[in-house]
Amino acid sequence: MQQRVDTEKVVQNLKASWRESGLKNKLLFTFAIIALFRFGAQLPIFGINNTAFMQMAGGNNLIGFLDMFSGGALGKVSIFALGIGPYITSSIIMQLMAVIIPALEKAQKEDGEAGRRKIQQYTRIGAVFLALFQSVIFAIALYKIPGSIYPGINPMMFFVGSTVSLTAGAIIVMWLGELITEKGVGNGASLLIFVGIITGIPKYCNSTYELVHNSPSLQLNLILLIAIFLATMVFIVILHEAARKVPIVSARRQVGNKIYGGQNTNIPFKLNPSGVMPIIFAIAILLFPATVISVVHQMKINNVIIAAIFDKLNLLFSTGSPYYYTIYFLLVVALTFFYASIIPSMQPKEIANNLKKYGSAIPGVKPGKPTADKLNEILTRITLIGALALGIIALIPTFASEITEIKTFQGIGATSLIILVGVALDFINQIKTHLLAKNYESFLQQR
Repeated sequence: MQQRVDTEKVVQNLKASWRESGLKNKLLFTFAIIALFRFGAQLPIFGINNTAFMQMAGGNNLIGFLDMFSGGALGKVSIFALGIGPYITSSIIMQLMAVIIPALEKAQKEDGEAGRRKIQQYTRIGAVFLALFQSVIFAIALYKIPGSIYPGINPMMFFVGSTVSLTAGAIIVMWLGELITEKGVGNGASLLIFVGIITGIPKYCNSTYELVHNSPSLQLNLILLIAIFLATMVFIVILHEAARKVPIVSARRQVGNKIYGGQNTNIPFKLNPSGVMPIIFAIAILLFPATVISVVHQMKINNVIIAAIFDKLNLLFSTGSPYYYTIYFLLVVALTFFYASIIPSMQPKEIANNLKKYGSAIPGVKPGKPTADKLNEILTRITLIGALALGIIALIPTFASEITEIKTFQGIGATSLIILVGVALDFINQIKTHLLAKNYESFLQQR
C-alpha cells in the first residue's frame, strides 16, 4: 500500500514538473518548427520537372545520400533542397578560423556572449555565400539536364528564380535550426538532419521488402544485418556514455568556523565528448566538394582532359568507393581531436589552474604544469580511443551491407545510424537536464 502511495506521489511530481518547467511549450515549439521544415521540403521550385532530375540521379549514390539528409527535399528539388548543409559547412570554417586567427580566438574564448554572437553572425554571413554558390552550381546543372525545365519557361528567369529560391530556402532552414536551439529542445541543426533521415526510413523498408520477400537466403542475411545494426546501436550508446574518471583529492582548509575540502572526488572525461558533431562535420566537408564535382560531372563537358579529371575526382568522392570511406574515417578521427581541443571542459591547462586555485590535485601528481601534462596525456589517450571507435563504428554497418548483399539500407546503415542514436540520446539528456534544473528545488521541498 505504501509503495502504491509513493508511486502515485512520483507520478504527481512528474506531472507537476511537466506543467511548471515550461518543457511542454518547448517541445510543442520544436515539433511545430519541424512540421514547418517538412512542409517547406515539399514545395518545388518554379518550373522544375523533378521527374527528369530523379531519372538522372537514380544511379548517383551521392545525390541519393544528399536526398536522405534533406528528407527528400533534394529529390523533389524543393526550396529546401540545400538543407542545413551550407550552415554546417560555414560553422566548420568559422571554428577552424577561430583556431588560426587570434582575433576570432579571443572573441570566442575571452569576449563572452558578445564574442560568440559576433562569430555566430560571421557564420550566418558565410552560410549565405555558400548557399548562393551551391545554388548557382545546382541551377546550372538543372538547366543542363534534358527535360528538367518545363517547355515555355525562359532559361534566364529559371536560373535567377531557382538560385534565389534555393538560397532563400537554405537561409530559412538555418533560421529554423537556430530557433529550435534557442527556444526549443535540442540542437536545431542536428534535429533537422535527424528528421530528414527518419523520413527516408519507410522508403528503405519498402525497398528492402521488395528485395528479400522472394529470397530465403536474403531473408537470413537480413536477420544478420538487423542484428549487426542493433549491436552497432548498443556500441554507439556505450561510446556516448563511457567516461574516464580521474580521481581528485582536495586539501582541508578552514575559513572561519567552517572547514572546506578534504573530500575525494573525480573529474569525468567522456570517451566521445563531441557526440555526433565529428560525423556531421566530416559529412559536410566531404559533401561540399563531392556535390560540386558530381553535378559538374553530370554535365556534358566537351574538353576531354577536363572531363577525365572530373571523372577521377567523381570516383574519389563517390560514396561507394574505398577512397571515400578512407577519407571519411580519417576525417572523423581528425575532427574528433579537433572538436575535443575546443571544448572548454577538455582544456588541460585551465583545469590544472583551477585545481591548483582551489587546493585540489591528482594523487601522486604535483600541481601546476605536471598536472596539466598528466591531464593532456589522459585526454589524448581517451580521445584517440574514442575517435578510432567512432570511425570504426561508422564503417561497420556499411561493410555488413556489402557482405550480406542487402544494400537498400546502406545509406542509413553507416553514418545515419550514429546520427540517429546520438541525436536521440542528446535530445533525451536535454529533457532530463531541463526537468532537473527547473524542479530540483521543488522536489527537495516535497520530500
